[in-house]
Amino acid sequence: MRKGSARVLVVDDERFFREAIGDVLGEVGVDRVFAATGAEALERAVDPEVGVVVLDIELPDKSGLEVFRELRDKRSDLRVIVLSAHSDQEYVLEALRLGAFDYLAKPLHEEELRLTVRRALESHRVAADWARLRGRLRDLGSTLTRMWERARGGEDGALALREAAVEAAAEVARAARTSLLLVDEAGLELKVAAARGSDVPLEQLEPVSVGEGVAGWVLARGRPVVVQDVARDERFRDRARGGAYRSPSFAALPLDAGEAPFGVLCATERDDGEAFDAEDVALLQILTAQVAQLLHASRLAQRPAAPAPPAALDAEPPESEAPDAELARSICDAMTAELESENTLGRALGEAARLLGASPVSIHLAGEEEGGLARLAEGEDGLRGDRVALPASRGLTGTVLESGQIVACADPAADPRFDAEVDTPEDGQASPLLCGPVRFRGRNLGVFRAFFAADARPAARIGEVLSAVLSAAVRETLLYRSLIDSIEELAQARRDPSASSGTRSGG
Repeated sequence: MRKGSARVLVVDDERFFREAIGDVLGEVGVDRVFAATGAEALERAVDPEVGVVVLDIELPDKSGLEVFRELRDKRSDLRVIVLSAHSDQEYVLEALRLGAFDYLAKPLHEEELRLTVRRALESHRVAADWARLRGRLRDLGSTLTRMWERARGGEDGALALREAAVEAAAEVARAARTSLLLVDEAGLELKVAAARGSDVPLEQLEPVSVGEGVAGWVLARGRPVVVQDVARDERFRDRARGGAYRSPSFAALPLDAGEAPFGVLCATERDDGEAFDAEDVALLQILTAQVAQLLHASRLAQRPAAPAPPAALDAEPPESEAPDAELARSICDAMTAELESENTLGRALGEAARLLGASPVSIHLAGEEEGGLARLAEGEDGLRGDRVALPASRGLTGTVLESGQIVACADPAADPRFDAEVDTPEDGQASPLLCGPVRFRGRNLGVFRAFFAADARPAARIGEVLSAVLSAAVRETLLYRSLIDSIEELAQARRDPSASSGTRSGG
């Protein structure tokens, strides 16, 4: 079982079954707690570490259905698997109608038990991940609003913006130390423009040569990096041996306003001691997109006051939330609202299409056929459809897959990399294009594409938001599909009970 999975509460009044279930789950690393009555079950289910309940329908003090209803009311996030004898089928059906995750019949089959609990644990984890991400997106919107207000209200807008940026990064990434580095006029060095959590005065912090160290590496390549353990990372391991890094895990992201990157935002020492992960980077990408636009606009205007928040695709931003954070949160909410897991990507893309006024919006992943991309999902708006298959090395789409960079073109046909057979939807009509990478564990697995109305001007920062959120969505969808593969194993186990040694029986 996956490390860090939730606990399983086993509820059965018969000691034989409690111990039998506990032994089977313990063999595959599941953390278990036990209860013999409904009252004990309700008491132990309060523990937030409990995510799955294996619940016997027949309990001595109250009906298992009554216990289930109370569990559902108190902890709607729980995944409840009901146990029953064959004579309890009417109760099982009622439990399923009320929202039980699955049921198991006595006598128990070991492999069936393991597979069912595994699916329940993964289902609980996915839901918890999305709930946490939605909460962090809401916090990000508030953080960005405070950053804008501070930048506009300071006597020196540019300085206030830089300081607000490192404070926002600390909140978003839950980091003890953050820094903002900007490239000098010669384009050779990155100098620390603001820092939080450092015990060294700003003017004493040494600059970083472009191409050197983490910040220089990120600037030269124009893409973010997350290091979970610098001592094991081939890119920076030699410097780690020399004691160049105080923290084993850090994240660094380039500041890019549509031209060459001009700075780097860094975060180190997560406050819970854990390594930075893909979710942290996704949220930091939304933040850095905003910071880059604000800093860039401030430099172009050559005035100290920071400009108003940039609008997403020329739309007025909401009064209380950043448009990019709102876009990401809306997509996550749409996915969570979809009851059928296999349809969540379509819901996410449909929501993106609605908010952006784009059609079609689709995701293509590298397929089994070498050099090809296959359409994984598409937002269903009934207007335009995207191509089912694409070559992986041609056109603007191929450029995105190879480089991992966002392409935002108001007139893609004017770009020399444009390929009409690749960079248009199914109808072959060229239109403004936003295309970005779909990433998983640092690799580009595929691309997303959004086609806009003729007068639209797609924004690269919106592409960064979509890349982060849709990459997370694809990751969860692929996880779900891997679980589906286990369903056939479960079905086979149910058809052939003698295939396992699990023939335990009892009252």
